[in-house]
Amino acid sequence: MEFENIFNEQVKKIKPSGIRKFFDLANTMEGVISLGVGEPDFDTPWNVREAAIYSIEKGKTFYTANAGLLELRQEICKYQKRRFNLDYIAESECLVTVGGSEAIDLAFRSLINPGEEVILLSPNYVAYTPGVELAGGVVKNILLSDENDFKLTPELLKEAINDRTKAILLNFPSNPTGGVMTREDYEKIVPILKESGIMVISDEIYAELSYDHEFCSIASFDEIKDQIILISGFSKAYAMTGWRLGYVLAHKKVISMMKKIHQYVIMCSPTAAQYAAVEALRNCDLEVEKMRESYMLRRNYITKAFNDLGLKTFLPQGAFYIFPNIKSTGLTSDEFCEQLLAAKKVACVPGSAFGEAGEGYIRVSYAYSIEQIKEAVSRIKEFLEERE
Repeated sequence: MEFENIFNEQVKKIKPSGIRKFFDLANTMEGVISLGVGEPDFDTPWNVREAAIYSIEKGKTFYTANAGLLELRQEICKYQKRRFNLDYIAESECLVTVGGSEAIDLAFRSLINPGEEVILLSPNYVAYTPGVELAGGVVKNILLSDENDFKLTPELLKEAINDRTKAILLNFPSNPTGGVMTREDYEKIVPILKESGIMVISDEIYAELSYDHEFCSIASFDEIKDQIILISGFSKAYAMTGWRLGYVLAHKKVISMMKKIHQYVIMCSPTAAQYAAVEALRNCDLEVEKMRESYMLRRNYITKAFNDLGLKTFLPQGAFYIFPNIKSTGLTSDEFCEQLLAAKKVACVPGSAFGEAGEGYIRVSYAYSIEQIKEAVSRIKEFLEERE
C-alpha cells in the first residue's frame, strides 16, 4: 500500500515533539541525568490517591456527566474564588477535560475557522503550534526576549493584531521561560484586547507555581472576562501528571461549544481521577505550598549555578524551568543538547523546540532532586571546560 497517499496532509507536516526526542534518546542510555521533562518529582499526595482508591472500592466506575462531576466543578469554582478571586458558575461555565492539553485542543477547534490567525508568544509550549494548525488556523508568532523578561508588551501586541486575528494564547507563568505577567503588565494590554474583541486563551497550569509575584489571572479583568478561556488543571500543582485531568472556565456559550466536541471525542474525563481531584482541591493547599517552596529553593540554586557557568540565565518567576542562553558557546540549541548528552549524559531540551525565538537557548527543568541538579551542573561545567 502507498501509505504516503492516505494520510492527512496537515498531520504529515507536523514535526515530532522536540521534548520527546531527547527524552527518548536519554532512555536508551545508561547513567543519564534527564532535566528535560516537565514533571514534578513529588508523589501525588496520599489523601488524593486514597480518594481515588476509595471511589473504585465503592464501585464509582461509571461515566460522569460530559462536563464532569458537578461536585468537582463546584470545587473548581470555589478554588478559583478562594485563590484568585474569580467568579464562575459550576453548572454552566466549567468543563472538566483530559488534562490541560485536551482543553487547549477544544479551545482551538471550537474557535478557529480555516485561515484565521492565532497569536502565539514565542518561545512557547510545543503543542500550541500543531494545535492551531490541526484546527485549520494560521500561527502568528510574537517573539519575546529575555531583555523584557519574556513579557508581552502592548507594542508587540498592537503590531500583531489584524483583521484575520481570531485569538491569542497566553501562558503565564510560561513554559519554557518561567516568565510571568503581573497585574500591572496586564493593565497595559487589556484595553488593546477589549478594543480588538479577539478571544484570549489563558493557559494557567502553572498558576500555583508563582514565586516573587502574586499570581494574577487575566480573567480578573471584568471588562474582558467574556473574551477569556481560562485553562488549568492538576498536573503541576498537585503532582498529578498521570491522572490526566484539566478544566476550562469560560462564558457559558463558549463552554457549550467546547462540550460538543468533548462529548463526541472523549465522553467524560476518568471518573476515579475526578474524585481524587475533589480531595486535592479541598485538602491539599498545604502540600501545594510545600512543593512551591521546594521548587523556589531549587530555582534559586540552579539559576545562580548556570550564571556562574557563564550561561546567562533569566531568573524565572514561575513554573519549574530555566531558559539559559547558550549563544556564547557558538553552538546551536540542537548541537549543544546533542553534544552534552553524548559527552556527559545530561539531557536538556533545545530552545528551538519551542519556536524561532527559542534558538540560542536550552530548557532545563528543575523538577528534580537537588542532588540530581548538582550532579548535572557539575557535568555541564566539565562539558564547557573541555570545549575551551
